[in-house]
Amino acid sequence: MKAVLFSLFVSATASLLGTLPGIAAENGAKVTSLMQKDLPNYPGKEGLMISVEYGPGGSDPIHRHDANAFVYVLEGSIVMQVKGEKEVTLSPGETYYEGPSDIHLVSRNASTSKPAKFIVVLLKNKDAPVVMPVK
Repeated sequence: MKAVLFSLFVSATASLLGTLPGIAAENGAKVTSLMQKDLPNYPGKEGLMISVEYGPGGSDPIHRHDANAFVYVLEGSIVMQVKGEKEVTLSPGETYYEGPSDIHLVSRNASTSKPAKFIVVLLKNKDAPVVMPVK
């Protein structure tokens, strides 16, 4: 059931992110599109800014972004880890980077009692999926 819901979340995020005010996933993550902009100096590329909110204990399954992803924590604390790197806990004002080939092993709220919110700026191929599940 989780795999089916995650697939629906990925499909909805990839195809509708620019048109929906917010998308909630089964795990408590809410993704909101803030801005999407074609990058004319980089043909075929676009910038996408999203807000991600994890409820207490919220997380995402293992995934990747075929993009350069820049993360900025607004509130709460989040735990991040990409394959080959150590797990890190980030607090408000701290940043994180994921490259296009990175596999995102851990992305979760560090707290089981408080929400967490962060901004992600993605530089990606136009019309490419925002997130891709990894098995």
